[in-house]
Amino acid sequence: MNYCSQCGAKVGLGTPPGDHFPRHICNVCGTIHYENPKMVVGTIPEWGNRILLCRRAIEPRYGFWTLPAGFMENSETTLQAAARETAEEAHARVEILTLYALYNVPHISQVHMFFRGRMLDESFMPGQESLEVALFSEEEIPWEELAFLSVRNTLEHYFEDRRQGAFGLHVGDIAPPREAPEKNTLA
Repeated sequence: MNYCSQCGAKVGLGTPPGDHFPRHICNVCGTIHYENPKMVVGTIPEWGNRILLCRRAIEPRYGFWTLPAGFMENSETTLQAAARETAEEAHARVEILTLYALYNVPHISQVHMFFRGRMLDESFMPGQESLEVALFSEEEIPWEELAFLSVRNTLEHYFEDRRQGAFGLHVGDIAPPREAPEKNTLA
């Protein structure tokens, strides 16, 4: 950040009194600009024994498969964001069931949340950010073509829980890749 969104003056980096983290602070009006993690919210859309996946039409990970998910918008709830992202990416309508997985991805300042969602009908088609969408049984999941580790972990837990007959909440951390992490990506 170079300029203040309040007055347009240059900002500097400093630690405000009573804070423990460096923040961008306006040199003229004193506005403190907080930067916080981004919330990525999506669903595990269920139709019978199959899950709806989307093949990405955008970077990062163009052409790879993912659960429908994206950045939460201001003024919406996590449930609204999950349903909206599913509608935008797959034109699918879902009833949100329960929070299922939450992954902290601190190396890119993101938190990923996936809700179980029951599809209300079998109607779906690619949205602007999807090349294609399809229903997959566990045996058909393109495991080697999944876009993000949070999606892989969520699906692995989901199918194991389904075999056990009980769905729980799964919480974990995604470590940075061994090579240099991509900036502004979903892990």
